[in-house]
Amino acid sequence: MLNSGRAQGGSGEWEQPFWQQRGWILSAGFLVVLLVLAVLFAVTGNGSEGSAGSSGDPGPAPTSTSDSGDGDGKGKGKGKGNGGADARPAGCRTDDSDQAKPTEAPRDFHWKANGTGLVPVSKAAGPLKYDGPVWSCFAHTPLGAVMAAHSITDHLSYDGWREVVDRQVVPGAGRDALIASRSQEADKSTTGSPDAGGYAGFTVLSYDETQATVMVLVRGMGEGGFGSASVTMRWQGGDWKLSPDPDGTVYSGVSQVSGTNGFVTWEA
Repeated sequence: MLNSGRAQGGSGEWEQPFWQQRGWILSAGFLVVLLVLAVLFAVTGNGSEGSAGSSGDPGPAPTSTSDSGDGDGKGKGKGKGNGGADARPAGCRTDDSDQAKPTEAPRDFHWKANGTGLVPVSKAAGPLKYDGPVWSCFAHTPLGAVMAAHSITDHLSYDGWREVVDRQVVPGAGRDALIASRSQEADKSTTGSPDAGGYAGFTVLSYDETQATVMVLVRGMGEGGFGSASVTMRWQGGDWKLSPDPDGTVYSGVSQVSGTNGFVTWEA
């Protein structure tokens, strides 16, 4: 899960919890620490269903207030509450009516295996499309941004990460730096016992129809402790994409917290 995107090549740090990696310690949680949410939380595995669903791919996308447009995701508005058609990739439809910051996890969320970890997914909030390592088609809502933040960052740990970066990371200096950093690291193994113990919760720090900042809460920081870090997402090309800092940093504000107060928790 949380992996530092600026880990040092060949040193073994890639397999250490993010709070122990030099990249995190020296630069407040540098890139690709997604992986450590892997070690940190044993990177969610397979099985373990969510509170209101069973593991597996979400079914067909629900009827949506969004529809296809010119594909640039700008200046079109979106479904209810934003007045207008939303530019979405072909075949991607979501109900974007709920623009409130979430106070609970999606009622239909469940865990889906990714490598040796589990990632929260939802038929309502996304992802609704699965193309190898690229899980896409998220609701243009705060919850959609939350689901995208978990899915995209988690996939940076495994084989296929480059395709994820090319298709789901905002182009620019940040993406170039992320590629350079991640290219020096080995892919996380996809074998081993699955674990759903990593992701503990989330909160949406800020949101508008163009950008969202999501803080994720993960287990594994000492005995019964938690770690938190924020991720910036941008609405581009009709879907949520990861927006790293110019130096390639994916996670910012990495810190240790004592509990879940202030976070929406993922119920097991």
